[in-house]
Amino acid sequence: MSDILRRGRLAEAADKEVTMFTSSMDTDKWIFEADIAVDLAHTVMLKEQGIIKSNDCSDILEGLLAIKEMGIENLDHTYEDIHISLESKLIDLVGENVGGRMHSGRSRNDEVATCIRFVLRDEMLGIMDDLLKLRKTLLKTAGENVETIMPGFTHLQHAQPTTLAHHLLAHADALSRDFKRAADAFSRVNLSPLGAAAFASTGFSIERTRTCEFLGFDGLVENSMDAVSSRDFLIESAGVFANIMVNLSRMAEESVIWSTSEFNFIELNDIYASTSSIMPQKKNPDTAELIRGKSGSVIGSLMSILSICKALPLSYNRDLQEATPNIWLSVETTRAAIRMMEGMIKTMKVNSDVMASQSVNGFTTATELADTLVRSTGIPFRTAHQIVGVLARGSGEPTLGEIDAVAYNVIGESLSARGLTEEKVCEALDAKSNIKKRVVPGGPAPEEVKRSLKNRMNLLEEDEQAIKKLNTKICGSIKKLLEVVDRCIKDSGNK
Repeated sequence: MSDILRRGRLAEAADKEVTMFTSSMDTDKWIFEADIAVDLAHTVMLKEQGIIKSNDCSDILEGLLAIKEMGIENLDHTYEDIHISLESKLIDLVGENVGGRMHSGRSRNDEVATCIRFVLRDEMLGIMDDLLKLRKTLLKTAGENVETIMPGFTHLQHAQPTTLAHHLLAHADALSRDFKRAADAFSRVNLSPLGAAAFASTGFSIERTRTCEFLGFDGLVENSMDAVSSRDFLIESAGVFANIMVNLSRMAEESVIWSTSEFNFIELNDIYASTSSIMPQKKNPDTAELIRGKSGSVIGSLMSILSICKALPLSYNRDLQEATPNIWLSVETTRAAIRMMEGMIKTMKVNSDVMASQSVNGFTTATELADTLVRSTGIPFRTAHQIVGVLARGSGEPTLGEIDAVAYNVIGESLSARGLTEEKVCEALDAKSNIKKRVVPGGPAPEEVKRSLKNRMNLLEEDEQAIKKLNTKICGSIKKLLEVVDRCIKDSGNK
């Protein structure tokens, strides 16, 4: 079969090296089935609009289904993209007088934009589902560790006592926002460019809303020039994925640190670890390290897409072909990283005794002691901050006598004379007591954490229902399309 694209305007055959340079076939495997779906919808619409005959429609549809059954490996990979390779295969099967009609009223420009959106929306639904699983695991683990006391950190220095549940809820909340960002981006991805043709639409009397309905899109990218040339949906999606990976990288970093001998807060399951080729005692957190490392690849994909799209004049330019592999790399890496993190959290061993013993190291109760001085004696917080700051230079937790001595130097009187007691000091220096007092919304007090957990589980269930609704709508549209395809084929056979 001759090259159906080059045989008209171009007199010379394609050079092999040029073809390899310009070809997108290696990454087009992502959109093979999407291309079939788009072709099916477009062909049915052409028949319904009277642009092609019923018997030609039937033959094209049967040919497309046959190609789908054969798989992408049976297409000619010497073509520059999947669209021409697929159309060429169709013409081989049904003849050009029939197969050559399928591309009426359409360009590769709107076709590829539709295929990318078609696949990306499914991947985004998959990512949202993966995020739901990770959030659920974080909440479950948090629920098991409401009383697990640990040191909280700022600047990676011991700061104040908290609980593992409180810490994990922070990560769960960040991922909840990632979910919302993905859902919001999805609403702009799930729009149909089909029917925009090259950029100026078409003189054929096509029905864009019909193909939009068949393919399960929520609406049209209406302006035909914008439809084929905009890749802002890729930029936005890649930004969402990069944000997810940054949050996962933070979790991975903690997993690496917490599993060291110095911290010994957790032990990762052997599944997510490796050992050394020379040091037999080693248990390395390789999976966590790779999540941390792969975040750079996803961030790089975002930067690549931004750079490719920068300063491109309207409308379509071939540069955009280079944006697509980056989004697939971003999607694939992000989904894998979410699944790895979920498995790591689910299977890790928590060394709660170590966490508890470390919870007061570094005078982490200093803030509560300063607050106690304020509540018990009425001195300003900044004065209490100074007194406790001086005490922090010491080697251990201060006694009432030591507090009085420093206070006398700072304000000229002892605090025991103003109502501070040994009992209040001991209570302030107790990590568990510290945590119980922090009942403000979002604090680590067990009763507040339990309230937060219940609230987060309710939000999780709402998000699960939202994803289920989106999946049901899309699957229903595709099912309807296939039913119409089947009916078109049968009706043609009955005539």
